[in-house]
Amino acid sequence: MSDNVSPIKSAGDVQVQASGSEGASRKKTAPEVKQKVAPAKKKRPASSAPSTETKKEIAALRKRAQAAEEKVRALKKGILEKPVPALAQPAQMKKRHWGVLASFLAVVVVPLVAISVYLFVVAEDQYVSRAGFIVRSQEGASATDLLGGLAQFAGAGAGTGVDSDILYEFIQSQELAQEINVELGMIDHYSAHWPKDWAFSIWPDATVEDLTWFWHRIVSVSYDSGSGLIEIQVVAYDREMAQAITKEIVAHSQARINILNEQAREDAMRHARADLTEALERLKEAREAMVQFRTRTRIVDPAADIQGRMGVMNNLQQQLAEALVQYDLLRGTVSGDDPRLATAERRIIVIRERIDQERTSFASSDTVEAGGAGETYPALISEFERLTVDREFAEESYRVALTSMELARDEVTRQSRYLATYINPTRAEASEYPRRYLIPTLAGLFLLMGWAILILVYYSIRDRR
Repeated sequence: MSDNVSPIKSAGDVQVQASGSEGASRKKTAPEVKQKVAPAKKKRPASSAPSTETKKEIAALRKRAQAAEEKVRALKKGILEKPVPALAQPAQMKKRHWGVLASFLAVVVVPLVAISVYLFVVAEDQYVSRAGFIVRSQEGASATDLLGGLAQFAGAGAGTGVDSDILYEFIQSQELAQEINVELGMIDHYSAHWPKDWAFSIWPDATVEDLTWFWHRIVSVSYDSGSGLIEIQVVAYDREMAQAITKEIVAHSQARINILNEQAREDAMRHARADLTEALERLKEAREAMVQFRTRTRIVDPAADIQGRMGVMNNLQQQLAEALVQYDLLRGTVSGDDPRLATAERRIIVIRERIDQERTSFASSDTVEAGGAGETYPALISEFERLTVDREFAEESYRVALTSMELARDEVTRQSRYLATYINPTRAEASEYPRRYLIPTLAGLFLLMGWAILILVYYSIRDRR
């Protein structure tokens, strides 16, 4: 009996896991087997030997159990072979996906292909010429030069630095572009491939402003403010033209430095020259005043004239003393009516009058000997001393101005600037431009980034709806 019951339990376990109509059939099969087994248990006799009917029932039950097992196996096989429904449906291309693909082709692929075709098929080869120079000063090395870059904080080398800044701006100016265009015909050269190579050419009827804009494209200037090094790079369709433009830039830069030197020299010399002219005029006026004084007073040097007059006074004083001595001697030896005594007395009176006249002439304004100009000697001496001081001051000022003039000339000569070329204008052998691999790579990168940003913005807006 145990062998007959175990298949029935297996059928019961399977009917719990089944679903639908198949599960219902299994539920119906298991109770029928149990119902058949139960009567068999009740009809079994108590005797030890089974009867023939019992054996038949057992055989029938076994057949039914085997049939049930076969059905269970068939149900298991059907359950395992039945496909399990998928959680999500297979992905399919929709309109928005086709739109994204079309936008990728339109925004990234087509422009990138167009750029590549233009660079490799249409664009003409361009050649590069380079040159490098620096603005130097003729003055020798000083203590500040030993500081290197630290000298810039102290303001050392400001002259050459300012000249380098001016030259950097001059190279990019409209003036230089116009001058070189007149000399070399740049518009004719760069418009030869117009409109085929429109991206790297200029139109034939370009204006001055257009030429200046195009000048900034073909001429690159690199300037190191710390060292003062300036490097230029010129791009042209012809290697000779590129080198010629570079040479002209260097030549015009040298001419500009010379003009700056001349202006600096003129500024420095103008002040010294003005001081010298002013000192010279002052000296002329002082000397003319002295000449007028001497002409008016007929006295070359009042001090020397006074010394002469003092010599006369001393001589008169000596003669007066001698006359008095002689008078005293005569008065003691002769009578009172002696004519020699009267002559001696008369001589003493004349000498005294003369001494009085000489003394009066120093302070009198009516003395002819004083110049006849109605001036006293003290006034003449005062005026002469004033004129002498003015003349000496003018002479000293002129001497200082002349020295300053010479020093200014030497300083200007010592500080004059010049252009030192450390890279002569080169002549290219192979073309370097346009960058046929770099430009498509960068263009593809930026186009891809732009397209990705647009797609992200689109889906962000779509998800908010």
